[in-house]
Amino acid sequence: MFKGCTVTINRFILRTELSQNLQQLSEKARSTTEFIQRLKGMSDKINDNCAEFEAVVSAQCDALIEAIHARRAQLVECIRQDKEMRVRALKEQVGMCTSRLQHTTGLLQFCIEALKESDSASFLQVGSMLITRVANTDITWHKDLQVNAPRVSPHFDLTLDDKSVLRAINQLNFIQMKPPSAPTIIPEECSAENNSVTVAWQPPPQSHVEGYVLELDDGNGGDFREVYCGVETICTVDGLHFHCMYNARVKAFNSSGEGEYSELIGLQTAEVAWFTFDPLLTGPGLQYSEDSLSVSGEGWEHRVALGSVGFSRGVHYWEISIDKFDADTDPAFGIARIDVARDKMLGKDDKGWAMYIDRQRSWFQHAGAHEQRVEGGVTTGGTIGVLLDLDRHQLSFYVNEEPQGGVAFRNLYGVFYPAVSVNRGVSVTLHTALDAPSDTDDT
Repeated sequence: MFKGCTVTINRFILRTELSQNLQQLSEKARSTTEFIQRLKGMSDKINDNCAEFEAVVSAQCDALIEAIHARRAQLVECIRQDKEMRVRALKEQVGMCTSRLQHTTGLLQFCIEALKESDSASFLQVGSMLITRVANTDITWHKDLQVNAPRVSPHFDLTLDDKSVLRAINQLNFIQMKPPSAPTIIPEECSAENNSVTVAWQPPPQSHVEGYVLELDDGNGGDFREVYCGVETICTVDGLHFHCMYNARVKAFNSSGEGEYSELIGLQTAEVAWFTFDPLLTGPGLQYSEDSLSVSGEGWEHRVALGSVGFSRGVHYWEISIDKFDADTDPAFGIARIDVARDKMLGKDDKGWAMYIDRQRSWFQHAGAHEQRVEGGVTTGGTIGVLLDLDRHQLSFYVNEEPQGGVAFRNLYGVFYPAVSVNRGVSVTLHTALDAPSDTDDT
């Protein structure tokens, strides 16, 4: 009895296992059938795509042939124009020679008739004139007619340079058109200097590349923006913020689309700004030193000198030392927009914010309005400090390393350039890459 139950149970287990195996095998057979149908469908699609691709290649070759025909027509037309020019020149030369020959023939006939003249008196009247005329004609014959040298050559001393075209035709081939892979950043060739960064990269291997797109973030972990698009594999980006970490990435593209981005590289701009005066941003009336760190006035009217960098973020401090300071002049120091008026004192228009100073006192000036008279002036050998705090959007001044009147201007937003205005009798020198004073007055 137990033996019969055991057999029954084993048979049930085997049937169950066999059913499961059959079900799995049936599922595989079904998926294989579907795969075969997909393969057959792909075969049809290959045929369709092949026909379409053949049509595209044929159209491209037809376009090349049409371009060859068009170029041939231009070259043949050039040959024909050259032929017409030569024929026209030959006709003109033949006409001149014929005209001169007829004139000479007439002279010969006249002279022969004169030689037949039996009246000596009559011959003597024309003999000398005829001798001179014949001699002159003989002398100018070759010069005027150039009978031994045709003006043009019957030969075309040109040949069609078709080697480069034939070479290009022989090299005509297919390329794998798919978006390129990611370029590779070359860290040892990347650098940051002052407020500029340089990024270099290698082309992606085994990819057809038509150009690259370089992107930087905002230096504060924000969104990326495109800063370069072209075929070069190195790029320098100027005018960035100081004391910021910029992340850079690059991608390649071709006619099929854009590839993946490279890995990021971080580049740190300088913590403090180094800059000079920029003579290119200045009109006449100022004299600069060779290193563009010193400037002096040449005329009685004020002229504005701008720094070589602009600031829109961060805290920046620079000083100007007074090398020469004659009486009855008020140099001005501060900041300005790039389009500030350069032919008047800094702060006279609404694009400049300045402190102008004499030997006893100073004033703050903007848009022609001056206010906050502060006692204490400057002399030769003194220094003016300019503190631009764009984190707090304010401007302050220092005289001989001491605060001069607290915060001069507030609510400063945008891009500002270091600036001074000087006239005759004033010479100053710029000192940059300085740390901001620790006793900044926020009152």
